[in-house]
Amino acid sequence: MLRHIMFALKRFAWFKRLNAKITYELLAKHIPAEDWHFMNYGYIPNADESRMELTGEKPVQLYPLQMYHHLAALEPMEGKQVLEVGSGRGGGARHISQYFKPAFYTGLDLAQHAVDLANKIHPFPNLKFIQGSAEAIPLPDCSIDVVINVESCHAYGLVDKFLSEVRRVLKPGGYLLLVDFRSDNTMPVLLKQLQDSGLTMIREENISQNVIRSIEAEDASKRERIRLLIPPKWQKLFSEFAGVVGSRFYLTLQEGSRQYYRFVLQKPA
Repeated sequence: MLRHIMFALKRFAWFKRLNAKITYELLAKHIPAEDWHFMNYGYIPNADESRMELTGEKPVQLYPLQMYHHLAALEPMEGKQVLEVGSGRGGGARHISQYFKPAFYTGLDLAQHAVDLANKIHPFPNLKFIQGSAEAIPLPDCSIDVVINVESCHAYGLVDKFLSEVRRVLKPGGYLLLVDFRSDNTMPVLLKQLQDSGLTMIREENISQNVIRSIEAEDASKRERIRLLIPPKWQKLFSEFAGVVGSRFYLTLQEGSRQYYRFVLQKPA
């Protein structure tokens, strides 16, 4: 019954915004683990994608880090002004700001607790996290070279408004790099929204199989982290949220009724 009520309410923009804010405020406030940097489902690259060279120990969340890395690698970042909309716990922002050397990286998130946590655990001079809405980005017109959006816009009240804001803050010739999922019925809606955004589609690819392989590769370590970080009474619910093997997210992605895409779009010069 609760699932049906939630599904019905998610048709309303106000509820999608409220649900996202409450969820991520609570996660950042009550699970402030400083080595939990990512909340995406992860990515295993294709054979023709360049290898990610990292120094030191293998990251705990390697596959979610790879989601960011191989998205950011699609367009030059060095010396650029970069904005991430939906920056969460800040792991992707930290990696990109240090690895790809943008002039400055701003992480924007709706949840104030997530912003506070990210600023605490990622203190770098070219990186800052601020609170704000994807549908009213608090930055000037034509001030950003690259906007990054990772597994986030499915939770927005009005995706069209988000895309309008992206177009506004991008400099002419600037890029939007976006990865997200939709059901097979609603992915065409997202595609139409992107086509109507005033941005030019440069790249569009279905990366569902890359994400499925990532979920499978990370399953054991993810389950162990859930066991250690989440109270027992919430572990089953959180396992569904986290998309472990056997979860509804995993099964729908595997059967094809949910799809995961990667996009590059450019603002006309």
